Amino acid sequence: MKICSLHYNMELPALTSKRDIDQVIRGTAGKVVVLRFGKSDDATCMMLDDVLLRCVRPLQRMACVYAVDVDAVPVYTRYFDITLHPATIFFFDGRHIKCDYGTHDHTKFIGAFREKQDFIDLVEVVYRGASRGKVVVTCPIDPSKIPKYDLLYNDF
Repeated sequence: MKICSLHYNMELPALTSKRDIDQVIRGTAGKVVVLRFGKSDDATCMMLDDVLLRCVRPLQRMACVYAVDVDAVPVYTRYFDITLHPATIFFFDGRHIKCDYGTHDHTKFIGAFREKQDFIDLVEVVYRGASRGKVVVTCPIDPSKIPKYDLLYNDF
């Protein structure tokens, strides 16, 4: 598998196994790894994929973007507690980079980015922060553009 290759086709490169995901996370140095967890036939995922695809070329020097089907890699789906789709998670040099979106969950962005520039701005902030050793960055997206949701805990 070629890590972080630029794809010009009409879909994001897919990671279909835990091994593929581990290899990309550990093997990509100096770039943000963006994993979009979801289902390719989900309307919101398709909307997000369209935004992500339009960002691949402008971000090619600082990020690699991949799609992960939540059913194909249940170990990561459980580990990151992905119950709402799509969920976008960021890594840099093998580290999970968290982001304060103004929500309760800093581990992932839930929902679709409304505009291409919102995603580009977020990746740039993640890249700059992670390059300086930060593991938590502050989201630059206007809070009115961030989807709101309630966390539900079972057995509480």
